[in-house]
This record gives sequence, C-alpha cells and structure tokens, in this order.
Amino acid sequence: MNILVIEDNPSHLKLAHHVLSAAGNHVNGAEAGEQAVASIKVDKPQLILMDLELPGMDGLSLVRHLKADPETADIQIVAVTSYPERFPRSLVLAAGCVAYITKPINTRTLSHQLEQIEREQA
Repeated sequence: MNILVIEDNPSHLKLAHHVLSAAGNHVNGAEAGEQAVASIKVDKPQLILMDLELPGMDGLSLVRHLKADPETADIQIVAVTSYPERFPRSLVLAAGCVAYITKPINTRTLSHQLEQIEREQA
C-alpha cells in the first residue's frame, strides 16, 4: 500500500515510517500540512496517516481541504491524536476521516490496523 504519514515529531515520523515500511508498504512522510499537500500532488497515496496537531494548518483543516478537492477526496485518511479532547472522534469522522487512533500508537498492530481499514473502505 502507498501511505503518506503526516507527523510533525521527527521521531514519531521515523518510527511510523520504519514500522509501515517493514510491513511492505511504500511510505512517504511530511512534517506539516503544506508539505503534505505538495507530496500528495507528486505521489498520490492510497492512505494518509495524519497527526491532527500540526504546525501551521492543523490536521483537521487539512482533512477538510483534501476532502473538498476532487483530486484528493477519495484518499482514505486515518487521524492520529494525542488530544482527543481537542479533536473529538465525532468531529474528526464528520470531517472525512475513515478512522481515528489515539496516541500512543501500538507499533505491533499499526500495519495490520491500517490494512484492515483499507479493506473495509474498498
């Protein structure tokens, strides 16, 4: 699967990249919303794993931006947050995300979890 991980914490980005690549996925990373938009135009992912707490454009704004654009509206987005009180599940799913994961992420099950989400959305 072609996955874009959007995460502003370099160590979290590196860990997600390592875990998902080891499971056989093609993984790109971005540390901010604007960088992610540029990356998506070059290499359209099947799935985006997006931290909602991003510098500049927050993840929820980015989700709404991507869902409003016909070229990116069909990309499956999985939200990740350490702040469920700031980004409630109902708000995130209403914005267009297909799933919601709270941190800390379980690295042993992450790849399987994303594969299951992708199958359910197909």
